[in-house]
Amino acid sequence: QVQLVESGGGSVQPGGSLRLSCAASGKISSITAMGWYRKVPGDYYLIASITNSGGTKYKESVKGRFTISRDNAKNTVYLQMNNLNSEDTDTYYCTADYYDHSTSEVGRHWGQGTRVTVSQ
Repeated sequence: QVQLVESGGGSVQPGGSLRLSCAASGKISSITAMGWYRKVPGDYYLIASITNSGGTKYKESVKGRFTISRDNAKNTVYLQMNNLNSEDTDTYYCTADYYDHSTSEVGRHWGQGTRVTVSQ
């Protein structure tokens, strides 16, 4: 099992910045990638992800504004969010994709979410 604890959410004015953090603990060795998602009723979508080798993906609307990074020594992934606007307001969920070599099980762990509010 992997436990994820997010932090860094809050309120900011349009044009401002926030940095989200997600600390992973538990069966770290099983993690293959980490990311940040937003949820809508019945669905979710990727904001940004980063693999163990450092490969990144971004939702088109955040490219150039958001940067995902990871500190392997701290087992932590970050999402630097710049030039925020009202459409970025939401709860952001940290995820950890895993592969269990002993059982061949694959899956995704989710954090509890951290709230980002962008308003005047």
